[in-house]
Amino acid sequence: MPSPQATTPTTALGDELIRVVKLLHVARQRAPRHHPLVDPMAYPLLFNLSRGALRVSDLADAVHADVSTVSRQVSTLVDLGFVTRGPDPDDGRAQVLGVTEEGTALLTAIRESRDRWLQGLLADWTDDEVRSLSTQLARLAGELETSLTSTPRTDR
Repeated sequence: MPSPQATTPTTALGDELIRVVKLLHVARQRAPRHHPLVDPMAYPLLFNLSRGALRVSDLADAVHADVSTVSRQVSTLVDLGFVTRGPDPDDGRAQVLGVTEEGTALLTAIRESRDRWLQGLLADWTDDEVRSLSTQLARLAGELETSLTSTPRTDR
């Protein structure tokens, strides 16, 4: 049986991923809110809708969340004027969601704040190191997304 100190590259990666995820969670909790009534957990909805109009079910799939949770978050965003609901041009029975000008402004503020935070955090990194990390994270995210979409959910 290997000792707890023996590590493979994937063991070390797993340990560091757990550490980073935990630290990001704490950082997110401590980050200032960009709007007093918008839960930061709803920010990914705006990011996805900024790419184009989506149905609630497609948005839920994009953020890997339950439709009921996303629907509730979307209702708040609609009430606050950050998201619109309109008829789906391909299916009049369905609705599609879009980002309003106010939603775009909120999204811009979120991105600018995040960028300032990352610039401070990575001040000692070279641009090439930041690009390399971005490339590897995009690759990992792609692999995760492929894995998640090819594996049926068991929590439904």
